Amino acid sequence: DAMFDPLLHHPVRTKIVSMLSVNETLSYKLLKEETGLTDGNLAGYLKSLEGAGYIEFEKSFEGRKPKTSYSLSQKGRAAFVAYLDELKAFIKEQE
Repeated sequence: DAMFDPLLHHPVRTKIVSMLSVNETLSYKLLKEETGLTDGNLAGYLKSLEGAGYIEFEKSFEGRKPKTSYSLSQKGRAAFVAYLDELKAFIKEQE
């Protein structure tokens, strides 16, 4: 029986981590646009991924505007690769 990482086995968190896996960093604004989530929902998903050590964030300023950028941590990348491997194995078992 496949034991998927419950944090990653969720459509929104999978999308966020997938996007971060192919981009060095992404802004909060872009993540919000791409996921279509409200600030509250996106913040909750990001907080859970951050709490697990899967993502990291950096706050900076662009002119006078605050900007928060997110990136995938080494732990997050390893967890995502393991999750994808489990998913591939699960699919193969179903064939």
